[in-house]
Amino acid sequence: MADFERDLSRVWLATSIVGILTGGLLWSLDLPDVANVAWTVTTVVALVSLLRDVIEGLMKRQPGVDVIALLAMGGSLALEQYLAGAVIALMLATGEALEAYADRRAHRELSALLDRAPRTVTRYEDGVLVERPVEDVRQGDRLLVKQGAVIPVDGVASTHAVLDESALTGESRPVERAAGDPIRSGAVNAGGAFDLIATAAVEDSTYAGIVRLVEEAERQKAPFVRLADRYAAAFVPITLVIAGGAWVVWDDPIRALSVLVVATPCPLLLAVPIAIVSGISRAAHRGIIVKGGGALETLARAKVLVLDKTGTLTSGVPQLSDIETFTDPGVFGPEVLLHLAASLDQVSPHVLAAALVRAARERALELVFPTDVHERHGAGIEGIVDGHRVALGKAS
Repeated sequence: MADFERDLSRVWLATSIVGILTGGLLWSLDLPDVANVAWTVTTVVALVSLLRDVIEGLMKRQPGVDVIALLAMGGSLALEQYLAGAVIALMLATGEALEAYADRRAHRELSALLDRAPRTVTRYEDGVLVERPVEDVRQGDRLLVKQGAVIPVDGVASTHAVLDESALTGESRPVERAAGDPIRSGAVNAGGAFDLIATAAVEDSTYAGIVRLVEEAERQKAPFVRLADRYAAAFVPITLVIAGGAWVVWDDPIRALSVLVVATPCPLLLAVPIAIVSGISRAAHRGIIVKGGGALETLARAKVLVLDKTGTLTSGVPQLSDIETFTDPGVFGPEVLLHLAASLDQVSPHVLAAALVRAARERALELVFPTDVHERHGAGIEGIVDGHRVALGKAS
């Protein structure tokens, strides 16, 4: 249904643009009657779509300022002011198209989370590794989680594991799990391959719950609450009284139509979708998923912000904070230490290795390629750099 509405908004906008341009071309060719037909069709298309929205709003006891636009377009047809009706139709169609664009943007960002969910697993069957759909996993199955793979189901590590849980907790630092520790689905294996004993089926796992919440959010269309709609109960009657007064005083229905056209809140109808599109796009660029305009408007009314993780927020990417040395700085100062560590970590797939290499390059340090490298997942890496034997990892 949401896809149909988005497609309909595009058709409405295209019809309005083509109708106005066609009418203008015909008018320039001295064919005013045919031009009026093009503008009439443009107005009628908008009237039909708007009439449905107005009726739905009245049935829900939520009157809006759209009724003024409805009366303005109807009046323009009755008084043969066809171009005025077509211009209002174009304004309304543009607002609808912008709202649909914002909805598509939110849908695309949320879909990225759904696409991340694993579709298959590697399961041990009679001592042989077999690729199976993730839906086939049952409690007690033994799975192989490859390096860089997303944990498909909740389980228990049978060997040491290094995980990137930033997608679940926002914590950029990799987490180490020993054999027997519980592991939640949705994390990424940042170390070597390890075996996982499933403790839940995919539908009962942590990441499946997140996916269900996202799918539910996608099905719910957040309404765009326009400023003018909040005052529609007073704004609409006042507008009608002024329009009627103009008609009576000047004995000219065109005066009443002029009031309705001016009172049609086209700037407000356009301003909110543009603001929503800008807000959602800016948030998505910073890695924040926003479900439509309703969430942004609710956030604007918030007075208190509560965060977990003891009040901290992270970017999800580890960064080098400080360098401390415990020897003579003249022998192994911070720059020398970083040069040796980053040179060795060039060949390591560890999550923190990329942070060290990035920090060294930001400091314009010239890295050398290490030799005689040996790495044990969960323990550390060692090798030869510039004639020095260098080891990185746990202090133990």
